Amino acid sequence: MGYAIRTVCVEDWAELKELRLAALRDPVARVAFVDTYEKGAAQADDFWRGRATPIAEGGLATSVIAADDAGHWVAMLALLDETGRSAPPDGALGGLGKDGVAPPQIHLVSVYVRPEHRGTGVAEQLFRAAIEWTWEHTKAERIRLWVHCDNPRAQAFYDRLGFTLTGETMPFPPVPEELEYEMVLPRP
Repeated sequence: MGYAIRTVCVEDWAELKELRLAALRDPVARVAFVDTYEKGAAQADDFWRGRATPIAEGGLATSVIAADDAGHWVAMLALLDETGRSAPPDGALGGLGKDGVAPPQIHLVSVYVRPEHRGTGVAEQLFRAAIEWTWEHTKAERIRLWVHCDNPRAQAFYDRLGFTLTGETMPFPPVPEELEYEMVLPRP
């Protein structure tokens, strides 16, 4: 099966909403997302339009999706521009420099592949496209992500793509007793 991979535009907000809500209903959402289905489903359409607005058009993130041969969205991730972002008072961002400011980086979040498409290679295609997009369209020095301590499969996948553990950890926001590990991929 072939996949078409592309960035999302604001007009795609309804499809992005549907895929995100499917992700939040998935049993793996507990260790993959800090959001809940109930919270996402309660959001107004303007929230979803904002979420679909790419960085280049003033949005906070650029979403990348994979669609199957029939055009159905089967996988997604989002790239947050954290260049120069300051730490919030609670320090929840983690991975910031000693001055409390993030290095020029893109933060990769919201990774999801529909269950029937897992193991097909779509996740790797999606990640490679997102990495390529980052190096082509931003001045980020690195891409970073957080992986839950109870998600060794995801950690192994990220490692295979060249991400490495930094040694930084932070409490998992929904369950602070659990940890997330920071992994980064430096610009080549």
